[in-house]
Amino acid sequence: MKRRILIVDQDDQFTVRLREELEKRHCKIFIACEKHKAQEIIKIRDLQMVILGALTPREDAFKLHRWIKERPVTGTLPLIVVDTPPGAGPAKGWRRDEGMRMDAEEYFCRPGDLSGLVTVVEDLLVKTARKIRVLLVDDHAVVREGIRALLDLQRDMLIVGEAVDGWDAIEKTDQLLPHVVIMDIVMPELNGIEAMKLIKSRCRDVRVLILSQHDDADHIDTSKEAGAFGFIPKKSASTELLKAIRIARRSKQRARYYLSN
Repeated sequence: MKRRILIVDQDDQFTVRLREELEKRHCKIFIACEKHKAQEIIKIRDLQMVILGALTPREDAFKLHRWIKERPVTGTLPLIVVDTPPGAGPAKGWRRDEGMRMDAEEYFCRPGDLSGLVTVVEDLLVKTARKIRVLLVDDHAVVREGIRALLDLQRDMLIVGEAVDGWDAIEKTDQLLPHVVIMDIVMPELNGIEAMKLIKSRCRDVRVLILSQHDDADHIDTSKEAGAFGFIPKKSASTELLKAIRIARRSKQRARYYLSN
């Protein structure tokens, strides 16, 4: 499958040259020269990366950068900033204060030779592809924050999004294509068990791990019957959760990791 990359820049020469180089490396390239066009592409395409260059008005590139990072669906998307060369003029490029607030994997001044930029793009795509994509589903923000803090420390894991109820989980699973979904049971609108059944019927390769404070035999048995890969009590959610996520990604069996009280 081709890796999908969006290039956002108003320099036609640069975008055409970069597109040609990346297409040689089995990438599918989308190009936008305006902020709103880039936003439209990002909303409808499942991208693996954004390469963000210079736009006019000057502040549009920074506004687009913040929009990408603040959206739950795209906040973890690898992003490379390509600034204009020094002396390009006051109307283009990134201001110093914007650069200091920048959240990007790499920063380049517009290169004449694209080989260094292309190498970084390839390396980032490989690293991202190897990570376990995780979706967090819990209606309590403090629980999601705690799990995120734990998983953010893991080099082999990437939190692709968060959901607050069962319907939200189904929608985010369709959009974000996680490898593993960490699901609470008791949630508003649609509980975790029913949401898991629908997810499994739509995305058979997704592994769902139930993480619940209700760790009695009835809840564990119900989770197994609904197709959960595993069950972890919230009180054991540190190293046991990390172990379960890695086993879920590697194992070819349907249900292999159940931890009860």
